Amino acid sequence: MATKLRFAPSPTGLIHIGNARTAILNYLYARKHGGEFLLRMDDTDLERSKPEFADAIERDLAWLGLNWDQKERQSDRIARYLEMAEKLKAAGRLYPCYETADELDRKRKRQLARGMPPIYDRKALSLSRDDVAKFEAEGRKPHWRFRLANTPSDTPVEPVATQVTWDDLVRGAQMVDVGSLSDPVLIREDGTFLYTLTSVIDDWDLGVTHIIRGDDHITNTGVQVQLFEAVGAKAPAFGHHSLLTAADGKALSKRLGSLSLASLREQGLEAMAVVSHAALIGTSDAIEPHKTIESLAELFDVGKISTAPARFSEDELRGLNAKLLHTLSYGDVAERLQAMGVTDGEAFWQAVSGNLEILSDAQAWWSVVSGPITPVIENADFLAKASTALPATPWDQDTWKTWTNQVKAETGAKGRALFHPLRLALTGQESGPEMKALLPLIGRDRVVQRLQGEQA
Repeated sequence: MATKLRFAPSPTGLIHIGNARTAILNYLYARKHGGEFLLRMDDTDLERSKPEFADAIERDLAWLGLNWDQKERQSDRIARYLEMAEKLKAAGRLYPCYETADELDRKRKRQLARGMPPIYDRKALSLSRDDVAKFEAEGRKPHWRFRLANTPSDTPVEPVATQVTWDDLVRGAQMVDVGSLSDPVLIREDGTFLYTLTSVIDDWDLGVTHIIRGDDHITNTGVQVQLFEAVGAKAPAFGHHSLLTAADGKALSKRLGSLSLASLREQGLEAMAVVSHAALIGTSDAIEPHKTIESLAELFDVGKISTAPARFSEDELRGLNAKLLHTLSYGDVAERLQAMGVTDGEAFWQAVSGNLEILSDAQAWWSVVSGPITPVIENADFLAKASTALPATPWDQDTWKTWTNQVKAETGAKGRALFHPLRLALTGQESGPEMKALLPLIGRDRVVQRLQGEQA
């Protein structure tokens, strides 16, 4: 069977850096193994799922360069879920329960008070027809639970230790004791389906062979393996990566609102900086910028993903973004620079690229080069003497050294006293790209005006 992986977001909000990491790992695995990448919108929560969020997710994935081979929506597959639910009911694996949320909460509290595990006691399995009729007369609607295969026969309801095992792509041998779990609810009182059921049916029907997801799903995997068996399907291979934490090791989840992909894009970060960071953080590979997803796919090995929490730092991401920009050629950014109004493109890019954190910083340096700016005058007399020492045109990158050597000889200034007032007058900035590269771009006429304190 051909390799196929999926990313299955719920369109109930914007995807963030944690979601993106899962999508990227699945995409790289698929591409590394010559397989397919499926985008599936898990939109069965009709109240919270919004078309605008689905559109935003697609924009974000396209920005990252994660080009899906197939797209599906769970809301288009309700008939299939109903069909499979009826089969599970007929097989006795899906059974109705009439307890309210308050009743279940009180039951759990009583179990905890008695030192018992707070798992569902399967009382619904012993309901008589009269009991059911009474509940329905009260207007109650059942929710439906999947009966886990954790009893010694079909008759007893008391669960016993039952191990579900698999060879995890990331974590190696894994085991979940489904005897310690409640039978999961698969269908709510209002008839809507929960993720556990719909995901299994979709993965089976759509031919998903491998699933890489967060380690918060490990217990859920134990349940889903049994559900695959119950519908007569072979479970995919699973891999569970660790979740992201903040740089201080604390949970990142509460801070993810500011780390949506839309927010990172608006901050001017490069898509490949985000992809590189998400793909390499928490692995044994060095976190280095990659210009293409293809080069990351060649490097990718799911076995390199650590089981320890991966520490995410916005500062590190921004630093990686700067490193990526420093590796890009003018051809990589030409169209975007031209959109900013940069006309002397290649020479300008060579001059400023090493000083950029985000590409839009180039616009500020183009303003310095093309003017007008307000020069900062630190020593007017010194600048007047420097002006008279200006070499004739044409200028190149040797002109700065020729000029400053002449100014040094005529004024005796050296070091900071020589270079700092010239930089302030010509750029209005304390620091920045090398002046030998900026000087020819600024041009002799602007240099003369700025040395005189004029806006130019």
